[in-house]
Amino acid sequence: MKMKKKELWAMLVFLLPALALLTLFIIIPFFMAFGLSFTNQRLISGRVPTKFIGLLNYERMLKDEYFFKGFGNTFIFAAVVVPLQTAFALGLALLVNKKLKGTKVFRTTYFMPTVTVMVVVAVIWTFLYHPEGLINNFLKVVSFYKWKPVDFLNNEQWAFPAIMFMSIWQGVGFQMLIFLAGLQEIPQSLYEAATIDGANKWKQFLHITLPQLRNTTTFVIIATTILALRLFDQVMVMTQGGPRGATYTIMLHIYNMGFKRLNVGYASALTVVFFLVVLGLSLLQKTLLGEERG
Repeated sequence: MKMKKKELWAMLVFLLPALALLTLFIIIPFFMAFGLSFTNQRLISGRVPTKFIGLLNYERMLKDEYFFKGFGNTFIFAAVVVPLQTAFALGLALLVNKKLKGTKVFRTTYFMPTVTVMVVVAVIWTFLYHPEGLINNFLKVVSFYKWKPVDFLNNEQWAFPAIMFMSIWQGVGFQMLIFLAGLQEIPQSLYEAATIDGANKWKQFLHITLPQLRNTTTFVIIATTILALRLFDQVMVMTQGGPRGATYTIMLHIYNMGFKRLNVGYASALTVVFFLVVLGLSLLQKTLLGEERG
């Protein structure tokens, strides 16, 4: 059935604001960065005039140890945070989906960190991770004062896991609400039929809940991966990439090159490569995870 002209115009009217914002804040900046990546553009124009330098920025990238260090840490962060956050979010969604007293309170409690600005969360957790902070004191009490205080954020072994733990805690509420919406869309008749057939809760979870949440899970994994790969705020506030590069990320490297060293051309090349990697990874996830069409 062909779409009527009125419906087509209505669709275009609703799409226009989103397309305008997408073009203004993503498409245009990407092509600007792509063009600048072939120049020696500086943030502040000085004695060095802007000129075309070809692929020199990309060649420099191949010899940049901080680039590879940042990429490695970023992908380690995503590899740890995405599955754990997704699993915890699904578990919390299953719990708050039960018809129990106080579920609204729990939903609000779990979601509150998500709506709090990451900078604020990072500052609070910086105090919590202090050697004399609440976490060290708690561990000291539960270990009957055998625990020796650790300066988590200044310890090479603990700094990145500490940021991962805080990031999972902060973001799990968002994924929980998405899973909760997906759970509430599953027809109860499926569970009733499974109960009649003798299926226990575990089998119902494996053969009904998970398959029905396939599209929701795909969205959550892709969205969480993108958010994890753009790790910056908590690192910038809590460690600035230290100690000794243990928490250095690609986003922090782009920031340092562009705004501290004022090398916009090289920062643009880093941005283009990072954008293409994230885009490729998202498309790969979409292909591998698949999506059921209604």
